[in-house]
Amino acid sequence: MTKTKFMLFTLFFLAVSVTAQAASIKGKVVYDGEAPKFRELKLDADPICLSKHTEAVFPQTLVLGDGQTIANVFVHITKGVPKQAYTAPTEAVVVTQAGCMYDPHVFGAMVGQPVQFLNPDGTLHNVHALSKINPEFNLAMPKFRTETTKTFDKPEFMFQIKCDVHPWMATYASIMDHPFFMTTKEDGNFEIADLPDGTYEVTAWHEKLGTMSQSVTIEAGQDFAEVNFTLSRPDKKN
Repeated sequence: MTKTKFMLFTLFFLAVSVTAQAASIKGKVVYDGEAPKFRELKLDADPICLSKHTEAVFPQTLVLGDGQTIANVFVHITKGVPKQAYTAPTEAVVVTQAGCMYDPHVFGAMVGQPVQFLNPDGTLHNVHALSKINPEFNLAMPKFRTETTKTFDKPEFMFQIKCDVHPWMATYASIMDHPFFMTTKEDGNFEIADLPDGTYEVTAWHEKLGTMSQSVTIEAGQDFAEVNFTLSRPDKKN
C-alpha cells in the first residue's frame, strides 16, 4: 500500500469511527393534569388577521397533542456538552407571522445563525426582540416588507419576540453556543443527535410549566439513550 493510499484509508477509518460513536438522546414530553381552557383570541381588531382563519384561534400558551403530549417545549443539553467550538449553520431559522401568529412559537438558533422573519399577511407587523444580552431591536414590517433577517452574536436563553401591533403575537427565542437542542411539536417527541458517549444533563423548558432537568448516560456502543419528561402546572401556593 502506498503512503497516499494509507493516509486516505486512515482518514476514512477515523471518519467512520467518529460517525459510529455518535448517538442520540430521545424522549417525549407529556402533560400531567387537567388542561386549562383558554379564551378564543379576538382577531377582529384587524380584519386582515380575521380573514386568515376559518376557525376559532386560541393562545399558544399550552398546545397539547394526543395523550397530552406537549408542543413548544425547548429541550437542550445543559451539562456534559463536549468542549469545542461549534460552527453555526448558514441555513436560516425561519419564523413566519402568517395568520397573525408567530410560528414557531418557541425556537432555538445558534450564535451567528441567520433568523429570517416572514410577513405574508399583507398587514403591518413588527418584530420586537426583548433581548437583554443581545441588543434589543424593534423592526417594523409593513405589508410591502415580506421578509427580514437578523443574527444574534451572543448566547442568550429564552427571551420574547413580540408584535406590538397585535398583542397576542409572541415567540420565544433561545440563542445557543452549541447545536444540542430542539423544540417539540404536538407529538411531544424530541431527539438530540450526534452526541458522543457520556453523561448529560437534559433540561426541558416551557413558558408556563417551568423547567425540569434529568441526567442520562449514553453507554459505549449505544445508538441512543432515553429520557422522558412529565410537566404539570406549578403549585400556586409556592
